[in-house]
Amino acid sequence: MLARSRTLPSRIHHGAIEERDDIRLYLQVEAPKPRNDTLETPPNYSKCFDDDGRLKRTGTFWTAASHIITAVIGSGVLSLAWAIGQLGWIAGPLVMLLFALVNLYTSNLLAHCYRSPDPVTGQRNYTYTDAVKAHLGGKKVLLCGLVQYLNLFGISIGYTIAASVSMMAIKRSNCFHASGGKDPCHMSSTGYMLTFGITQVIFSQIPDFDQIWWLSIVAAIMSFTYSFVGLGLGIGKVIGNATIKGSLTGISIGTVTHAGLVTPTQKLWRSLQALGAIAFAYSFSIVLIEIQDTIKSPPAEYKTMKKATVLSISVTSSFYLLCGCFGYAAFGDDAPGNLLTGFGFYNPYWLLDIANVAIIVHLVGAYQVFCQPFFAFIEKWSARKWPKSGFVTAEYEIPVPFGGVYRMNLFRLVWRTMFVILTTVIAMLLPFFNDVVGLLGAMGFWPLTVYFPIEMYISQQKIGKWTSRWVGLQILSMTCLFISIVAAVGSVAGVVLDLKTYKPFKTTY
Repeated sequence: MLARSRTLPSRIHHGAIEERDDIRLYLQVEAPKPRNDTLETPPNYSKCFDDDGRLKRTGTFWTAASHIITAVIGSGVLSLAWAIGQLGWIAGPLVMLLFALVNLYTSNLLAHCYRSPDPVTGQRNYTYTDAVKAHLGGKKVLLCGLVQYLNLFGISIGYTIAASVSMMAIKRSNCFHASGGKDPCHMSSTGYMLTFGITQVIFSQIPDFDQIWWLSIVAAIMSFTYSFVGLGLGIGKVIGNATIKGSLTGISIGTVTHAGLVTPTQKLWRSLQALGAIAFAYSFSIVLIEIQDTIKSPPAEYKTMKKATVLSISVTSSFYLLCGCFGYAAFGDDAPGNLLTGFGFYNPYWLLDIANVAIIVHLVGAYQVFCQPFFAFIEKWSARKWPKSGFVTAEYEIPVPFGGVYRMNLFRLVWRTMFVILTTVIAMLLPFFNDVVGLLGAMGFWPLTVYFPIEMYISQQKIGKWTSRWVGLQILSMTCLFISIVAAVGSVAGVVLDLKTYKPFKTTY
């Protein structure tokens, strides 16, 4: 959970925008103009303020590492056993390690770009978009924003699907035990997605990002809870079976799945889709700059951030390998798309219920953590576009018993509700957890994790074209682009295959 944000949008009250020095740069289109390499001490400088006039940052190596670990470990961990199941014992762990190394390297490049033009004394960039604007400018800023918000939109759909899967798992578990195993307990995911959507409509009315800090803390605790339960159950199942399942090359051709027999072509698509699932699990570049903005100096922020990145990626990669490998060892070719739904409804079913409740609570919070910046961007843009519109800018004070006063804005109410409805409807039409996760990983991996960090670093360090270093960075970028494309193709192919056996709003599980 990040420290209380320094980059919140201005409050809008009765048509007037309340400007605050510590937040007015939030998601602005124009990045701050670069200063000279040598910082000038602001007139109001004191021991309480940093060189940019904001309150002294207090983050350390340990807080930065914990923020990254919290941001990385999420619902993506649940699909890793399935991903390794498609690739096998050799390629699966190897691909995970390669993704970890690429993320480590490009994150270090991105850490250099927190300040510009100099990584030690340059102007601070408070968001990823600010960094792209300062180093690259032009249409690349629009491209970055488009990719970011499309990714956030897709994540909200994926989280809706994942939450419904866990809700159904709890219901089916209790149904199974109540009937003594006689009732197959088939059910539709539609009602559970509607329930999650209604919950998000309510939580989405929380005005500002800083007001959901408690939700972020709860979500982080829940993510570790279900991850450790999944790991523990995987280890227990391997010990109980006294055998290690799986093969060197992954799922076998001819294996029966919910979509039918696995053909050679499907084997290829599933392997490519697994690449996207692994990429999704490692996705955190979108928040790296904001994490770095919490770190105090000296030493230079990028030096602390590089050390924190090494530790956090090492910890998460080890945890991912344990979850993925033990999950595959426990289930083999039957490795489920969501690890916690693969243990069936057997004892200890109550432990699985606890883990699935933790997933649901985590996703309620994670949905808001990812969507609130998008909400704020649209609302601030709208306030600038229509500053005299009462519908857009006016706030109405509503007394809340035992809760003070809630400031209701009609535009916020309508726009955020429509956003949640749209993501919920799309999730109900395409309720395929692995396919959606793989597609999201493919969409966000190359542009946000590889391309922009490399291009910004080249610009900052003034690396000449066709030099050995430039060529090496471009080869890395093109290789990752190819991986993203084939992973996206595999995920789309997976959606097409699933649609052959799926009937919208009617299919039961």
